[in-house]
Amino acid sequence: MNSLRKADLKAFVAAAVIFAVIYGLLQAEVIGAFWELNLVLIGINIILATSLNMINGYTGQFSIGHAGFLAVGAYVGAIMTVKLGFNMAVALIAGTAAAGLLGFLVGLPTLRLNGDYLAIATLGLGEIIRICILNIDYVGGAAGLMGIPRLTSFPLVFWIMVAILFFIKNFKNSAHGRACLAIRENEIAADTMGIDTTKYKVMAFTLGAAFAGTAGVLFSHYFFIAHPASFTFMRSFDILTMVVLGGLGSMTGSVTGAIVLTFISAALADFPQWRMIIYSLTMIILMLYRPQGLFGSKELSMQLFRSLKIGGKKQ
Repeated sequence: MNSLRKADLKAFVAAAVIFAVIYGLLQAEVIGAFWELNLVLIGINIILATSLNMINGYTGQFSIGHAGFLAVGAYVGAIMTVKLGFNMAVALIAGTAAAGLLGFLVGLPTLRLNGDYLAIATLGLGEIIRICILNIDYVGGAAGLMGIPRLTSFPLVFWIMVAILFFIKNFKNSAHGRACLAIRENEIAADTMGIDTTKYKVMAFTLGAAFAGTAGVLFSHYFFIAHPASFTFMRSFDILTMVVLGGLGSMTGSVTGAIVLTFISAALADFPQWRMIIYSLTMIILMLYRPQGLFGSKELSMQLFRSLKIGGKKQ
């Protein structure tokens, strides 16, 4: 326990240093508005990728409707501030709770499914949410909900991202997290050992959906608008790509995948026709040479570097 606390403290100090450097560069205008936008987007994508990793990586499920929960958070948060006049804190709580509640209600019946059946069910859920939004005039329908104030900033995104990463890390190391990992490895064996597999799958699904809702609130309050076109299947595919690129079951991998793919999108902003080609080639090469992802199920740590160093000496 003490070693875990020391590791958490070191990680928090490292995060504070990274924040101080980036924020200082932003204040000095060394980093321009375009890259500030992409830094905010990286933070939001990290939240989305790590939250989906709780479902796909830690419990071994296959969800491809994550954009639906992103949409719920975006619209509920926007309703809180635009329609009802509440502040950002209330919007974040409401958006997170709404997405988490929907994840819980949907998770109860659907998480009894496995593999392709679950993928189809979650894909359908994401499309149902988007179509419902398209037909609700209260939130702007097909035109989207406009006039959302910019209440999201880089410091807010960064520290919410850090808080969520610490939560997910500690969840993984808890008894609940170990149960989820056991389900991923062998659900039948976990059930035989007395683990309530449905309970833990629904728990991971609910938490992943809730954090996606948090990302949705941050997203809509940075880009001034919540539009159905931002929450299509392709958005879910982007999030899934980040998780697979980094490695299913690795939080470090999800963070790396989110940073790399967001950076690629930003770098190819002038060549949008090449974006999906680069994505496709990246995934093909990865599946051929590194099918488990960049990190597999491992986390970036000093122990990993030491093991690599020792392995290299032995060779």
